Amino acid sequence: MMLFWVSTLILIAIGAVIIIVPLWQAKSTDEDAQRDQLNKAFYKDRLAELEEESSEGLVSNQEEMIKELKQSLLDDIPQSKSSTITDSSNARAFIVPALLVFVAVTYALYFKFGNLDKVEQWQDVAQRLPALSQKLMAPEGVELTEKEMVEIILSLRTKLHDQPNDAMGWLLLGRIGMANRDAETASGAMEKAYRLEPGNPDIQLGYAQAMMLSGDEDQANRARDMLRVVVSKDSTNLRALSLLAFDSFERGDYRGAIVAWSTMKKAIGPDDNRYEMLNRSIERAHSRMNPEKVVAGKSVTVTIELSDAVQLPKQGVVIVSIHSADGARMPVAAVRLPIGQFPLTVTLDDSNSMIAERKLTSLTELMVRTRIDLDGNVSTKAGDWYGESEAVAFGEPVTVLINKQY
Repeated sequence: MMLFWVSTLILIAIGAVIIIVPLWQAKSTDEDAQRDQLNKAFYKDRLAELEEESSEGLVSNQEEMIKELKQSLLDDIPQSKSSTITDSSNARAFIVPALLVFVAVTYALYFKFGNLDKVEQWQDVAQRLPALSQKLMAPEGVELTEKEMVEIILSLRTKLHDQPNDAMGWLLLGRIGMANRDAETASGAMEKAYRLEPGNPDIQLGYAQAMMLSGDEDQANRARDMLRVVVSKDSTNLRALSLLAFDSFERGDYRGAIVAWSTMKKAIGPDDNRYEMLNRSIERAHSRMNPEKVVAGKSVTVTIELSDAVQLPKQGVVIVSIHSADGARMPVAAVRLPIGQFPLTVTLDDSNSMIAERKLTSLTELMVRTRIDLDGNVSTKAGDWYGESEAVAFGEPVTVLINKQY
């Protein structure tokens, strides 16, 4: 704010000079002095004319006419310079009122139309960046509100404007962009971070993830190569292995997904609470490789159809979730599939269960929900198309029509 007030004072000073100078030099508009100069010039011109007319014999009483001309000039000469002094004093008397009006009007217009409250809010948010960043990086379960997310983006952009070489700042902005489904912000920020620190593993992973979500196959291939380089240098990098496994599974490379998940299992050990989840992922990949081994009566076959109103996006995934018949929000089993040709048929069994304590086969009745997810983030739904089935008995085939949009 100090810079703001200094800047306005400088501008006010410039405006004051523009006002004061003309009023202070009011003598330049002295009408009596101007009239005196004009009379003298007229007198000299008339004398020259009389001389010329006399030499040509056109004037016989030259001396008398010169005397009349002089008398006329004397009658028109100002008696004193009091009028000049008065005019100058009057003009200078307006300097202080003019300056007061100028300052008052200037600041009044700014406070009315200059959005000073928004500028102050922007400065306040920029100063809160450390606190907002700590909350963003807090343990799982602490979420930023929509207002706080807007504030942290604003404060980050302000910091990056002043410090454009802050690679970690660009990385954080890229992660926020991915969380907000803002692909343009995510890819742009991650690319800038990568240019600043191409050897940083965290930045490499963030940039690779952004390229995978871009929907561009060339960028996706580049991301895979980048992830393989990270794994070759650190075979225990769980995030890189997870991204490779998910990408392989989505592309139908189930063997590659199994290799990546198996490597993750070795890295974390059986005591880690993620170990069982990796086992289920591996079982799901095996079932995809050998669909004939899925036991009849212990699985649910779902056929997904689209209404004519649905427009498929260029990127995204299909999420199929099975819920208890009462429509509980938490799914019992779920699977993510790449967008392909519709109608789409998928079979879910116990390997797709969300938690080990509650298997899919524990249900007697169920309902199915399907969603075309645009960004792969299950917590964001705006713009996604979806559909759900009626409650059916376990084992019966289910057809779901996607015909609604969030």
